Amino acid sequence: MTSTSEPRRFERSRGRRVGDAVISVFVRAHLVPRTYLLTTRGRRSGRPRTNPATLVEHDGRRWLVAPYGVVAWVHNVRADPRVVLRRAFDRHVCTVREASALEAGPVLQKYVRGSRPTRPYFVASLDAPVEEFVAEADRHPVFELVSWA
Repeated sequence: MTSTSEPRRFERSRGRRVGDAVISVFVRAHLVPRTYLLTTRGRRSGRPRTNPATLVEHDGRRWLVAPYGVVAWVHNVRADPRVVLRRAFDRHVCTVREASALEAGPVLQKYVRGSRPTRPYFVASLDAPVEEFVAEADRHPVFELVSWA
């Protein structure tokens, strides 16, 4: 069953930055499940850029989902697929690859079922078939973690 309304559009705002900062504190303290601090290298500046990101485990593999669409960290990862994921005292240097729409569909479906705050950014509803999530893959990039060290 597809939602009839348009999905919410992501807008970077002061409130969003404050929210990310608050969530980052909770992630560092290991209080938010499945969420890590994702550090990418800025595609233009070369400086490290850090954002909270939720890790999805599906079919024995790890995935990063961009629920708000093609945002800055997505551009950075496309320019340089090496990332660092941190949470509490854990630190993982990883390489990612962008998933095809067919691969992304089931991952997006699982992500939406487990992430209530980002549901308004998706057209497909909670109980939609995987095909509806495949259709949304171009708006919500998914990246597989191909190395985990």
